[in-house]
Amino acid sequence: MTEEQMLAGAIKNNAAAHEALYNRFSPRMLGVCYRFAKSREDAEDMLQEGFIKIFTQLHQYRNEGALEGWIRRIIVHTCINVLKKNKKFSDCVDLIHAQSLQIREDMIPSIIQAKQVVECIRLLPLGYKTVLNLYAIEGYSHKEIGDLLDIGESTSRSQYTRAKAMLEEVLVKKKIMDKNQYKNNYLRTGSVK
Repeated sequence: MTEEQMLAGAIKNNAAAHEALYNRFSPRMLGVCYRFAKSREDAEDMLQEGFIKIFTQLHQYRNEGALEGWIRRIIVHTCINVLKKNKKFSDCVDLIHAQSLQIREDMIPSIIQAKQVVECIRLLPLGYKTVLNLYAIEGYSHKEIGDLLDIGESTSRSQYTRAKAMLEEVLVKKKIMDKNQYKNNYLRTGSVK
């Protein structure tokens, strides 16, 4: 079934089209949810809630850009809404330490593909992990992140700064990367699918 057929069928509430759409995109979207979630079960719950929104909002998709990008945006927003609804994010904002850090951009890896590195990101406090995922991986601006999370743009920047420093510490501590591997690499150019 082509993407166009899946989309047309899913808009008409065709169960086979819904299943095909889910099967095509859910593995990658589970990876997105997993980066925001505390556990695999939480990620699966976020994924299910996200696909419910996708199926109810499919009629709003205007064929402007890739369908996968549209789906990904809904999944990311769903993850953020789940975190906000559970008030987990607001309890994790820690600006006191972020102000005193000295960050060297050349100390952050550029390609984040290894499962080990994703696991290290998941070890970060929820606020840091969320901002890092939104900025460095999903490509949101700090203003967009602030709007999404109901925090200031400067808070988003501080969270990102702290997240990068903590990620560097974890990667070096777990011997996934050594400091020499960080040269000339930047987290913002990395991608995790």
